[in-house]
Amino acid sequence: MTLDLFGDQPPEPTVEPLVEGAVVLRNFALADAELLLEAIGTVASEAPFRHMRTPGGHAMSAAMSCCGMLGWVTDSRGYRYQEHDPESGRAWPDMPEAFLKLAGSAAEAAGFEGFEPDACLINRYQPGAKMGLHQDKDEEDFSQPIVSVSLGLPIVFQFGGLKRSERPVRVPLGHGDVVVWGGPARMRYHGVLTLKAGEHPLTGPYRYNLTFRRAR
Repeated sequence: MTLDLFGDQPPEPTVEPLVEGAVVLRNFALADAELLLEAIGTVASEAPFRHMRTPGGHAMSAAMSCCGMLGWVTDSRGYRYQEHDPESGRAWPDMPEAFLKLAGSAAEAAGFEGFEPDACLINRYQPGAKMGLHQDKDEEDFSQPIVSVSLGLPIVFQFGGLKRSERPVRVPLGHGDVVVWGGPARMRYHGVLTLKAGEHPLTGPYRYNLTFRRAR
């Protein structure tokens, strides 16, 4: 529990609608933050963070690891999910129970029952890192939502439309906030602006993002 950061009790979670099919669950992961961060450390000990390269050869500014049955990979061959870590050749680490529990409960709170992710992408942002607008479209089943958890330093989330040209709304995200989108919002463009320098009591100079997906 991270109660020492927020007084005797963490703030109560609240629901902040974005558009039909998308919500921000403020403070939803706050009570489990230390447990989630411990689990991130366990995953990273088996599948270390790395800066993957896009098909065009550019290194991603956020470092990434994965866990679950499938991991998301980008390299000269393109974007895809695969069962093995390309650096070690081993299967990705099992998804921690704390991850599965949080992903399912967050999806349910957003109106998506029965969500069971088979992939979790863990992004580690340091100051200067960002993620451009993109769609999550490498999955086979678009009927399942995306659950995105923020831990550590705050950042500005961009949530756009179904076309890249549509101007995105900017949504500040803090430690413990969770964004869930699916249904009519599932294919909306999204990303985050550049992370500003700072120091968080639990994550130091970093922000961690857990993105849960049902890839197959």
